[in-house]
This record gives sequence, structure tokens and C-alpha cells, in this order.
Amino acid sequence: MPVADEITSPIRRGAHDIAVERDRVRRRRVYRTAAFVIAVETWVIVNALLGRPIVPELPAIDPLVLVPVLFFGALLVLLAGTQLGSARSPHVVVRPEQVDVRLDDVIGIDPVKEDVRRSIDLFQTHKQFAEQMGGTPRRGLLFEGLPGTGKTMTAKAMAAEAGVPFLFVSATSFQSMYYGATAKKIRSYFKALRKAARTEGGAIGFIEEIDAIAMRRGGMASATVASSPFDAFRLPATVTNAVVSEGTGGVVNELLVQMQSFDQPTSSDRLVNWFIARINLLLPASRQLQQRKPVKAPILLIAATNRADSLDPALLRPGRFDRRLTFATPDAVGRRALVDHFLARRSTDSELDDPALRDRLAAATNGWTPVMIEHLLDEALVNALRRGSLAMTYADVEHARITEMVGIGHPVRYTEGEQRLIATHEAGHAVTAWLAAPNRTLEVLTIIRRGDALGLLAHGDCEEVWTHSHYDLRALVQIAMGGWVAEELFFGQTSTGPAGDLASATRTAAQMVGAAGMTGSLISFAATPHDLVSAVLSDAQARAQLEAVLDDARTTVRRLLSRHRHLVEALRDALLERHELIGPEITEVLEAATLAQEQLVAQEESDRTAATAAGAAAALGAAAERLRVA
Repeated sequence: MPVADEITSPIRRGAHDIAVERDRVRRRRVYRTAAFVIAVETWVIVNALLGRPIVPELPAIDPLVLVPVLFFGALLVLLAGTQLGSARSPHVVVRPEQVDVRLDDVIGIDPVKEDVRRSIDLFQTHKQFAEQMGGTPRRGLLFEGLPGTGKTMTAKAMAAEAGVPFLFVSATSFQSMYYGATAKKIRSYFKALRKAARTEGGAIGFIEEIDAIAMRRGGMASATVASSPFDAFRLPATVTNAVVSEGTGGVVNELLVQMQSFDQPTSSDRLVNWFIARINLLLPASRQLQQRKPVKAPILLIAATNRADSLDPALLRPGRFDRRLTFATPDAVGRRALVDHFLARRSTDSELDDPALRDRLAAATNGWTPVMIEHLLDEALVNALRRGSLAMTYADVEHARITEMVGIGHPVRYTEGEQRLIATHEAGHAVTAWLAAPNRTLEVLTIIRRGDALGLLAHGDCEEVWTHSHYDLRALVQIAMGGWVAEELFFGQTSTGPAGDLASATRTAAQMVGAAGMTGSLISFAATPHDLVSAVLSDAQARAQLEAVLDDARTTVRRLLSRHRHLVEALRDALLERHELIGPEITEVLEAATLAQEQLVAQEESDRTAATAAGAAAALGAAAERLRVA
């Protein structure tokens, strides 16, 4: 049994507090409605028995008096409506039956989903958790992560699973041009949240992009950078005594107060307590009446942001946001589950049923969010439709992925010499990657211009890894050098094409020298406030080590390509013919060229052996002839 089930299973045996409270509120609503209907019927019956009109007659009013009264009344209503409208909460209420997603539809973030399920269980059994176990239920969850990682979708799924209303609001909709209106809107939103929770037995509020109204206040920012706890008390008076107005400080302060208002008494409770307080002034201490205690509203507030580091620290303490859940990009297992989920809903060719192709697609989308993967498959469908097909193939997916990564491809309109140069350059990259980094997968090799790139080689790790060794980084530097060396070997000079490759090689080598300690020095330039590459280049010793790494990579690649010129030539000719090679097409060309070279070497060896044997036989025949003559 999972740990979460062990924790919540004793509570799950009983009825959920949310369901019990909702049924109690429903019965109370039925009783009030029945009482109202009975009162109306009594009024009608009594008036009918007494012969009186059911609806009293309206008094006669002079139109000359009525028109001005209605006019000024309309003006007052318009003025009041403007003031009330500027303070109205901008939220949208979504009923649980209107939400078409559940937690089973949230794929690729299993660790987060498990914690979300635990939060739902605690929310649904908040009374039992507090009264029987003595705990404090979670009141706030902060979802942080990149856009498109499923934060909003998870919040909606939580509301649907809990069976309570979902009050959605964007933080930017709180902002107003009128002074004080932003704070009023925040108060109105939390008032509506408390009302929905008491009416429906519970409610979930969701604030999208909360950083728009909860940025770090100035005084808090200064206090967080103090070098010791005592430095916070030595801040300049101009900072600590700053006047907080309707700006960031005033809005954050209002948000902090409202997040502590979930237990605020209702209007009827405040009215009753006011009368009881007045009566208690007349009673002795031993006869004092008991005032109503506020009932804790079952509310769960969720906020989403991709800039959690910029939020005010006071919001992040327990009691406000009790839990911070990070929505990271899915790993290989999560991406494979997403691929299966999205492909099941789309028209695909039978080749995409192959598990190996799906694994390759999951590996090729390393670092992608669920929304990006879904959009990729939609673009693949567009490519299939452009071909005149209603089912996408793996080639459609690969073309869509390259377009998403680099840009739309332009027709090849190079000069003959330039096209040959670019094809040789890209072939040098691919051959170097194939020889120096067998743990990397060659995905796309193209000379089709995309954006600023005249051609490119897309390659990635065969397996998802989180760290790279000295061998891995050195191989990346060598791959970046492959195009430069290929141009030098085949043309005797280099062009401006390798400029981007040299920049990439320099950045990777700088990481080896200045951050990873792979060249002998243990000094980390990443600890300085400067850019890593700039810091390494400005240090004479580190710069010399960087030059050594680059020079060693160039020498190694020159030796590799000199021995395997036939591979570069084979890939170059394939690119000149087809312009783009995808996945296995690259390795098929390399393997065919390797096999042809081995056969050629074997044939040459056989010819040399035959020639040697023939020469030896001729020599023996000549010697025998000389002996016979002698």
C-alpha cells in the first residue's frame, strides 16, 4: 500500500465532510423554501377568506412627479452601479459537473499527482482531520512551473474530484485604474469564495499568474539579502519606513489579510453577536450569553505562477500557502505516457503503433512540456493533411518537430559550390558524432535553410540522462568541430559557416574548464556574478586551458575524418541528392559506406595477395629455368 493510502485510509472509511456538509446545507435550503411557500400560501388563503385583494393596490401618482423621481433614481442607480461594479469580483464559477477533466487525464506528473490526491483527501475530510487527529488542514497550494506543464488543468481536475465549485480568476483581472479598487476586488473574491464554501459545503479557488498581484515588496526584498539575521535591523530608514500605498505593497497586504479570513464570521453571525454583546452589557459576569463562534469554511486556495522566486515571502509561509508543488517537464516515462495518450485520440498510420518509434518520439522530446507535445502532434496532422492523407506518419512528426525547434524550411537555392560546402560541413558533424559519441542518436541531418541555420544536425542522448561526464562534454566539443575540420580537409580553407559551431564549442569547453573542474583547476567561475564564458576568457590560465581543450578536439576530429573520408563523402552525396535525412536514413548511409569500404579494402587485400602469389610463382619458375639451363 502506498504511503499516501496508509495516511488517509482511516479517514476514507467514513463519509467525506464535504458531502455531509453539502447535504446539511441542502436540507436547510429545502426547509427555508418550504417555509416561504407556506407563508405565501397562508397569505393568499387568509386574504381570500377575508375578501381582501391578494396584491395591494398601488397609489395613484402624478406623472409630472413620477418622471423626475425616476430620472434622479436612475442617476443614483447608475452612480452606485459604477462604484459597485469597480469593486465586483472578476471570478468565474465553474460547477464540478461542467469540468470535463479528472486526475486520470493528468499525465506525466505522477509525483505531483500523488500529492494532489492527498490534498484532496485532506480537503474532503478536513473536520475529521482537525477534530479526530488534531491536525490543521491545508488551506493553500502553490503550483509553480513552466507554462504548459498542467497547473490549471490539475486545479480544475481537483475541483471535479472534490465535487465542489471552482472559482477561477486571473490575477490581472484584479487590477484597476481606480485607487483602492484592486483591494476591493480581492476582498469581493474571497467573500464570494467563503459564501460558495458555506453554500456548497466547500469550494476551491484558483488564482492564475498570482505574481501579477503578489510581487515581492521593497522592504521584504532588502531584508532577504541581509548577510545575517541582525543585518535586517540595520536597514536604511528610507527603506524600512517606506510608505505603502495602493501599489504593490497595498495589494500584497490585502491579499495576506484575506488569506487569513477563511474563518471570518458571516454577516448574520456578526449581527447576532452585536445584539448579544449589547445584552451582555446589562447582565452580570455569571449570566453572560455565549456568542456565536465562527465556523471554519472548507476552502482550498490554489495559485499558479512560473515566477515563484519573485513572490512576497510572507505569502509562502505555512498557513497561507502550505504546500509548494513544482510542475517540472515530464521525464522519459511521463513523455511516453503522454505520447500514448495523445496518439490514441488522433488519426495515425499503422507504423506509429510500433513501440520503438513511440520510444524514439518520447526521447526526442526531452525537456518538452505536455502542451508542446500535444501541439507537435497537431502540427504533424497538418503535415499529413498537406500531403493529402488523413493519418500522420513518423516522418510527419519529425518534420513538425524540426519546424518547432528551428523554424520553417526554405527551398534549397544555393549555388552549386555553396551547396557542396554546406553538405560537406553537415556531413562532418554527423560523421564525428557517429564515431566519437556512439551514445548519441542522430535524428535529423539537413541542408535545408531554416531561420539563420543553412543546415543542421539534430542529435540527442540515446537515454535520458541528468548528468554528463568528461567524455560526454569532450564529445560535444568534437561534434561542434566536425564541420570546421571537414571544410578544411576537403576545401583547404574554412568559411564563415562554422562561426556558430565555434561559439557552441567555446561554451561547452568553458563549462568544462570553469564550472565542472575537468581540466585540473578546481576554481569555479560559476560562483562569480559574471557570465561563465566571460569569466573564463578574462582569466589567463583558464583561457589557456580552454584553448587546449578546443585544440585537442580539433586534432582528434582531424585524425578521425582523415581516416574516414569515405563516410563524409557518402553523407555529402546523400545530402546533395535528398537534401534531408531523418533518423535511420543517416545511419543507413554510414553503415552502407562502411560496408563498401570494408569490401573495397578486402578486395584490395585479395588483389595484393594474388599479385604477391603470382610474383612468387614467376620468381620460382625463373629460378627453376635457370637451374635447368645450368
